[in-house]
Amino acid sequence: MHWKNNLTALLGIQYPIIQAPMLGITTPEMVAAVSNAGGLGSLPIGNMDAAAARAAIQQTKSLTAQPFAVNIFAYDIPISPEQTAFDAMQSLLQSTYSRSGLGVPEVDLKTLQLNSYKDLLPVLAEENVGIVSFTFGIPDDAGLAIIQQSGAKMMGTATSIEEAVYLEQKGMHVIVAQSAEAGGHRGTFLNNGLPQIGAMALIPQIADRVGVPVIAAGAVMDGRSLVASLMLGASGVQPGSAFLLTNESLASGAHKAAIAASTDTSTRLTRAFTGRWARGLYNTLISAVEEGETPVLPYPYQDALTQPARKASKAQDNPSFVAMWAGQAAGLAKGKIGSAEVVKALIAGAEELLPSLKAD
Repeated sequence: MHWKNNLTALLGIQYPIIQAPMLGITTPEMVAAVSNAGGLGSLPIGNMDAAAARAAIQQTKSLTAQPFAVNIFAYDIPISPEQTAFDAMQSLLQSTYSRSGLGVPEVDLKTLQLNSYKDLLPVLAEENVGIVSFTFGIPDDAGLAIIQQSGAKMMGTATSIEEAVYLEQKGMHVIVAQSAEAGGHRGTFLNNGLPQIGAMALIPQIADRVGVPVIAAGAVMDGRSLVASLMLGASGVQPGSAFLLTNESLASGAHKAAIAASTDTSTRLTRAFTGRWARGLYNTLISAVEEGETPVLPYPYQDALTQPARKASKAQDNPSFVAMWAGQAAGLAKGKIGSAEVVKALIAGAEELLPSLKAD
């Protein structure tokens, strides 16, 4: 066994380490640092408009000449919720904000502007993005054709065997197997269930069913979990929480402090912030929404409702209303280091456990 494998050859990288795309946390500087260290940085542009996405891609290009991926949220915007349902959730949230002394403007459903992933696809092609990853599903056939014609490699996210098989059938070159331990949004997109399959069960079963490289995502924090993922059949890993405390991370001071103090039981799955299931640290907003009797709105309407409070709370370094996404192993994250050092530590730890990785 050695670092060079089907995944590194396909993506043109030195080490099979892919930094997870964490919207609101990842910066072009983080992406570039990981890519320059031999891994694959991932730039998230979900929910951005085309102009902002283009600017972020161009900034990343200015920082690295190495390959990096661009991640989009591939989903169809659902029908707008009933005004009464929207108002009910907004009332619950506003009452919670008022009790905490946080002034947050209301959101007007009638004038709400939502960005579609379809507007981003031409930008990816025009900017010659070589690797594109998808979360929440994949583009429709017309969208996939745009990416395929550009020659980009495509990576899809699966939380079950069924999703992995579907992604391979639709032409994905790589499949990210997101296990239950992973922080942030679940990539689940088939059916209405919520697969909660741990890495030990998910990775080998997906690896046995598909013929493309599989990336393990969830609880990858050090050399131990990297080697374990390879032994389970993965060709690479996608750590996310390992980068939360880095110098390039946009996580607030309060978020970083909460991560540093977290344990294996500190996170939970919630729909409170965005309407989609996501794993993060418990706080006031989650408590208010989950203990209330008001139905959570579908994504991205719930997300749009909580965005103003999240922005205001982050500006105050107040953890009460910030979405503090984190995985079950986030407590292992190291702080006050650069993202490149995280990659180097993963490599060194794995090589200590499995010296054969050093072989050419």
